[in-house]
Amino acid sequence: MQRRIVVTGIGLITPLGHTREENWEAISAGRSGIGSITAFDASRLSCRIAGQVNNFDPSVVMEPREIRHTDRFIHFAIHSVAEAIADAGLVFEDEALQDSTGVIYGSGMGGLSTILANDEILRIKGPRRVSPFLSPGGAINMAAGIIAIRWGLKGPNYATVSACSTSAHAIADSFYAIARGDADIMVTGGSETIVNELAMASFDNAHVLSTRNADPEKASRPFDRDRDGFVLAEGGAALILEELDHALLRGAKIYAEISGVGMTADAYHVTATSPNGAGAAKAMARALETAGIARDSVSYINAHATATKLGDASENAAIKTVFGPHAYQLAISATKSMTGHLLGAAGAAEASYTAMALYHQIIPPTINLDNPDLDFDLDYVPNQARSGRLIAALSNSNGFGGTNISLAFKRYPNS
Repeated sequence: MQRRIVVTGIGLITPLGHTREENWEAISAGRSGIGSITAFDASRLSCRIAGQVNNFDPSVVMEPREIRHTDRFIHFAIHSVAEAIADAGLVFEDEALQDSTGVIYGSGMGGLSTILANDEILRIKGPRRVSPFLSPGGAINMAAGIIAIRWGLKGPNYATVSACSTSAHAIADSFYAIARGDADIMVTGGSETIVNELAMASFDNAHVLSTRNADPEKASRPFDRDRDGFVLAEGGAALILEELDHALLRGAKIYAEISGVGMTADAYHVTATSPNGAGAAKAMARALETAGIARDSVSYINAHATATKLGDASENAAIKTVFGPHAYQLAISATKSMTGHLLGAAGAAEASYTAMALYHQIIPPTINLDNPDLDFDLDYVPNQARSGRLIAALSNSNGFGGTNISLAFKRYPNS
């Protein structure tokens, strides 16, 4: 790539906190954001725990009318993007800057809560009472559209949708948009709000959720022998990607350089990952190839690791396939052990944690790793963060439908 791309801003709202600083403090401390569900009565479900965003007030960044007419996933999107733009020190008052800035921001399920609410209105009160804002307030691409309208951003604008890989694909597309010269700055990421009875019931009946209801903070256990499924969570994450010279010219803070992307498909199963991790391995290998990063230069991987039996085993195999003996020199962490699984927002949240790990030179832990699976013999950074010399890192995401993506990051400056 002739144009180099860096991360100059991050915004986060997750079960760990409403800001980037709160998230990083919780991640560094190894603190869980999982708790008993309070958003609705979950007594009919086998899984009654989730990662909720509590005490969130969207009026901090949105007007009351705008809040009423849009779904909660859009509220998370606006909140995360506002923080990321402020973090990057950007003020979009110049028309040339607006023209050279785009938005690619996704969601896996979008405005499901708005759809459910209007379905109930339709059944009880009839079609004339259904909101005309059902589509503009809940469609998945409306987060990107409303972000562009709010800040006057006239570059490429759309949403990605690829299940748990959604926001990682948004970052990848934003990376290529800058590399092609379509934009100098891209606002990217994803948000998700699936802590509702319908979504929870569907995953519950698929038997993929943890049922460790009595001890929620211990429920998400990636790579642990006693893992019993993932924990659903909600939130939003935004990153500002920027062409390096553009960022340097304005004296921007740089978290990390994003230098490569690898994308593949398992072509194997609707929900299950390929047992040998072949697709995920190819995605990591391609990310390193496009980045020009030697495999023995990688020191950290933020794993997709959701705490399912098959998924964790598949990713573990993929890492060994790609890195061979060097796999045993890697630090690997699963931050979903703390956040839960943010679905469409997971890739952007974990890419953010990866960029901050490179910036702060701190490796996040995998909490609840009390009894490592006997087949897993790599370094999963159990239970406590540690400092380390991080030069290059990968952030992995996999999704239903067999989609795989790996994002390659370098420390900046590259030393």
